[in-house]
Amino acid sequence: MPKPVVLRLGSVDYAQQAWEDLAKVAEVVTVDDSTTRGEFLKSLKDSSNPLSRVQVIARTFASVKNTGRFDKELAAALPSSVVAVCHLGAGYDQIDTAFFEARNIQVSNVPSLVDDATADTHVFLLLGALRNFEWGHRLMLQGKWPSSGRAAGAPVGHDPAGKTVGILGLGGIGRTIVERLKPFGFAKYIYHNRKRLDPKLENGCEYVSFDELLKTSDIISINIPLNAHTKHIINQEAIDKMKDGVVIVNTARGAVIDEPVLIAALKSGKVASAGFDVFEHEPQVPQELLDLPNVCAVPHMGTHTVETIKKMEEFLVANVKSVINSGHVISIVPEMKDKPWIDESKPLA
Repeated sequence: MPKPVVLRLGSVDYAQQAWEDLAKVAEVVTVDDSTTRGEFLKSLKDSSNPLSRVQVIARTFASVKNTGRFDKELAAALPSSVVAVCHLGAGYDQIDTAFFEARNIQVSNVPSLVDDATADTHVFLLLGALRNFEWGHRLMLQGKWPSSGRAAGAPVGHDPAGKTVGILGLGGIGRTIVERLKPFGFAKYIYHNRKRLDPKLENGCEYVSFDELLKTSDIISINIPLNAHTKHIINQEAIDKMKDGVVIVNTARGAVIDEPVLIAALKSGKVASAGFDVFEHEPQVPQELLDLPNVCAVPHMGTHTVETIKKMEEFLVANVKSVINSGHVISIVPEMKDKPWIDESKPLA
């Protein structure tokens, strides 16, 4: 009996052993790093190419350079043998899941494992923005200390005490952020999700409307996925409702913020400071944004640790193995949960 065919898109950093073990029970195929979207789509239709027989696809965020978005065109081009697309990451906004659902193709992501590392990054950026640490750091590098006086001339920052933190998206990452922040002495935590959580998951956070979160938060912590409902949710209208001098921190997806609008708000002081791990058109980031001293930013380093990357890569392989052995991914994306056709999926081996 032939082995199931698994397409691996993107490089492997730390889970080589997991992939070697998978290769014992599956035929693992790859594409050349120079492959273009056009070449990829053509290969899927070539009956002499192993890609025309692929059953499970494992992909990374960076592999978009070879395939483009997993959109309607790509979903339609996949051979009928494909039963699952396994994505390496919690956010899967590069995949238009509706078109894969229409073809009864499961989509999985890597939730939970990213929570700790992302929350650590978020807290670093939040405290850095609140205290103007980046501003002082830049002035020190420019040789302005001691010539410009105390703290090299950086504006005085703020303590956490007495501040209200508004959590936009109290999922796994949002809840972990709250746990990380509690020892710092913030006064209150409020949150907004599309639906209120079970009180057991709220962990002391108060559920409020989106408008109430905007109006009453001293710090707005963004932890929502990017989709049609959330793109540019932080726009001019939203910023106008915020407190003067608000701090905004985003480790979710850059496009949930209308970047030019936020740049203007940072320049005017409406938004006192911001912490970013993600950007609307990354890796292209407006120089205008990078030049602002009240922006504390890193280049998408939220899960950039050996331990977290290894766990994520190994979980990706576990999702693939689960499809082979049971017909089901481990971590189906939320919008596909409870779909009746998934129950009908059969093991591949």
